[in-house]
Amino acid sequence: MGKRWPGFVYEQGEEPDYRFSFANERTFLAWIRTALALLAAGVAVDVVDLSLSDSAQHLLAVLLVVAGLVTALASWGRWALSERAMRRREPLPSFGVAAAFGLVVLAAALVILSGLR
Repeated sequence: MGKRWPGFVYEQGEEPDYRFSFANERTFLAWIRTALALLAAGVAVDVVDLSLSDSAQHLLAVLLVVAGLVTALASWGRWALSERAMRRREPLPSFGVAAAFGLVVLAAALVILSGLR
């Protein structure tokens, strides 16, 4: 079998139960869906007329798109760290990005609510 990528994940420990790897992959894909939703929301906010100033609406759109990008990157990092921890038989890492993600979504919702007529 050839080398698997990324090496820092697969070259350590031993193969975990495939069910745990699949569960980790499903979690990763759920976060990717969330990232795609944030990107779509950013595009929608830029197109829909909210009763906000143009600069505030553009800033909100950028915030949502950046949040989508960060979510996609963080989800891959979480997948890799969790997979490596399972291979090493270590405790799974915490995911502190989730709290920041919640705050960004809350802030975006409050701005959108303030712009509704």
